Amino acid sequence: MAAVFLGLLLAGPVLLVTSSPLHELSNGTIPLVMWHGMGDSCCNPLSLGFIKKTIEEEIPGIYVLSLRIGKNVVEDTENGFFMDVNSQVSMVCSQLAQDPTLQGGYNAMGFSQGAQFLRAVAQRCPSPPMRTLISVGGQHQGVYGLPRCPGESSHICDVIREALNRGAYSDLVQK
Repeated sequence: MAAVFLGLLLAGPVLLVTSSPLHELSNGTIPLVMWHGMGDSCCNPLSLGFIKKTIEEEIPGIYVLSLRIGKNVVEDTENGFFMDVNSQVSMVCSQLAQDPTLQGGYNAMGFSQGAQFLRAVAQRCPSPPMRTLISVGGQHQGVYGLPRCPGESSHICDVIREALNRGAYSDLVQK
């Protein structure tokens, strides 16, 4: 949770100063698109829903779109685990292209897996243009091992690390 608040602390000024007058909304803000991480949803009032509300309170008039992949919060959470990432990115590209408020461009903030997926959106979907990508806990340079595993002092960490190394690129995991 501390990482989330640090992200908001750092992101707030970026959201305010990365704007160009040509792409601002009439109220002087640039829209924000957010994508949650695995196991979360667009609208959880204890996580991304709270962050969305906080940003809207701190930057009056900002348009914040918290992406939902599915028809409801349950599907959104499940799709974060099981839906093919290319399908998710395609869905989001289509959703962004159809949103009239985003046509002048937008800033994006992704959390964990959502940061990685927004990176794909930035690369694959030039319209509307993503102005700035803020990655909170994104794994753009990869992930090594199991977080908080005691390391070399624990044999179980080595077993888990080896299993992750062997399975990470298997067809089952990649699809």
